[in-house]
Amino acid sequence: MEPINHTLQPWHLEPLGDQHVPRQEDFLGKPLLILFFYLGCPGCIGRAIPFANRMAFEYGEKISVVGIHSNTEGPEYSDEELLATLSSLHVRFPVYKDAGFATTFFDYQAAGTPHWMLVNGDGRIIRSIFGSDPNRALLRLDYAIREELGGKAIVIDSKP
Repeated sequence: MEPINHTLQPWHLEPLGDQHVPRQEDFLGKPLLILFFYLGCPGCIGRAIPFANRMAFEYGEKISVVGIHSNTEGPEYSDEELLATLSSLHVRFPVYKDAGFATTFFDYQAAGTPHWMLVNGDGRIIRSIFGSDPNRALLRLDYAIREELGGKAIVIDSKP
């Protein structure tokens, strides 16, 4: 089942440190940007996490951003390793671990890491985007977020 236009399914997350895991209902009322990532993924570290940080900083109270570390591509990281790396990256949004062997990752039909899900304020998935290429995935995601927040998308005039 294609995840677009479906209600966000229950997630299976584990806390990092002393945080609690929120429910999806906690995010109703404003858009939610979910980032599936893996610390061993260069695109996640170099582009996706900085982009998610930027969204959390620029849009502050208008959008929620949540990171889900999914162990789909390599060795597991301890909580201490995850927390230390996230701290060194100055992560501005809450991050949780995917339970089991990437249960939420597979339930949400993520294509790899990084993978983004943009959820509207009603809890419906409106975008599912794989990748972190600045001129493709991140640009499309940026436009979608701006549109969802009521901003205007950039229109390129084709007239000379």
